[in-house]
Amino acid sequence: MNREEELKIIEDMQAVANQMRLDDIEENPDSEFEMFECQCCGEEKSLAGSVVYDGIRVCNDCVVLAETGFSLGKISSINDLLKNMEDKKLEAQCRFIKQDEIEHNN
Repeated sequence: MNREEELKIIEDMQAVANQMRLDDIEENPDSEFEMFECQCCGEEKSLAGSVVYDGIRVCNDCVVLAETGFSLGKISSINDLLKNMEDKKLEAQCRFIKQDEIEHNN
């Protein structure tokens, strides 16, 4: 697969994930503001456009990463993406803890 084909797959996955998010918001407008902690990146994200893979809910941004990884043959399961995202998730958790400490100290 050449670079152009890879870029096309990435663009297609971004478009699909964005449409999923828009569809969720159209079906349930509150989903845009309902938040959850993504089990992949660890960030607080909108429920709109999120997907559950093998019992693991991931945000719309991570859906793009997962689906792109699947399409490019870079990952074979959501667990592969979770392993690759461990550092990012840890960083998000550390930011949350620091922010929580700041809010409780003021």
